Amino acid sequence: MKYLFAGGGTGGHIYPAIAIAKEILKNEKDAQILFVGTKKGLENELVPREGFELKTITAQGFKRKLSLDTLKTVHKAIIGLKEANKILKEFKPDVVIGTGGYVCGPVLMMAALRGITTLIHEQNAFPGLTNKILSRFVKVVAVSFEESVKYFKNKEKVVVTGNPIRKELFETDRLEGMKRLGFSPDKPLVVSVGGSRGAEKINFIMVKLIKMKNKNLQVLMITGTNQYEKVLEKIKNDNLNLEESVKIIPYCHNMEDVYAAADIMVCRAGAITLAEITAKGVASILVPSPYVANNHQEYNARVLERAGAAYVILEKDLTAQGLYDKINYLLNNSSVLLGMKENAKKISKIDAAEKIYKLIKSIT
Repeated sequence: MKYLFAGGGTGGHIYPAIAIAKEILKNEKDAQILFVGTKKGLENELVPREGFELKTITAQGFKRKLSLDTLKTVHKAIIGLKEANKILKEFKPDVVIGTGGYVCGPVLMMAALRGITTLIHEQNAFPGLTNKILSRFVKVVAVSFEESVKYFKNKEKVVVTGNPIRKELFETDRLEGMKRLGFSPDKPLVVSVGGSRGAEKINFIMVKLIKMKNKNLQVLMITGTNQYEKVLEKIKNDNLNLEESVKIIPYCHNMEDVYAAADIMVCRAGAITLAEITAKGVASILVPSPYVANNHQEYNARVLERAGAAYVILEKDLTAQGLYDKINYLLNNSSVLLGMKENAKKISKIDAAEKIYKLIKSIT
């Protein structure tokens, strides 16, 4: 069979598609798989890296206020629909799967109009506008959170599957992770990560925290490629000499090592990040991005908070002292930290890729 995936922009839209694609290949060695994304998205790096073919189309999101840019976006949307239709005609997929990003709109819409079997996967607790619209046309909607179901009008189409995660995450233990990252397994490790594009507030707060920390605490900062130089500049301006216990990197492709090694994660609340940290049972301090549509990251974060798996600090309330105090409290109260880790595992759904594959087979 032929499978076409539409998803892109950020890792949160791409990694689920890759996980589903790998599950398909595990069950169907002769399956043909094609990814469709945009020229500017992270998919241009991640998809070929995983050995899959990628084609790109024109796609851009609509701004909420009408302006001259709206006309340009409409023009690009028309171009994108034509490009999507051309790919569909040439590849002739049996199934089209959408995992989010601007590219999903034109590809899934054209596929549905052509009568091709379609499925969309919504990663977040609060669904995006594109998926709400597409839900009227596609055959099945897979969601990651039970809380998401109520936001769709066609509830009979909605199936709770969880977020697909990479199997590689389970191939590393703490000692291996610490060794590969270059840290001591005898000291606690706090990891901060603000998503593939980085989070300036988290990064700068972490720089202040590094000044405050004691020698027993190890820190890994994954700044995001867009923020890396800014962080190095701030460290230089603050005359901060980094010890061996602190490492700063722009991006990390081997997150399986990070999740295995981390005692506490300080991170955004993107759906895939949360799926991965719960699957690995990592305690977390979540700082939801206030810059995302419909504030969906806070919705995601509150799910973990209600389960006792995470603390949530809104970005407007984030301070170095407050974060440091919370980290110290957790590290000095092992029963609380262990409870958070256990609660994280309890709400994880590690078989989401398998569920989605079975769902795909049930509609084809």
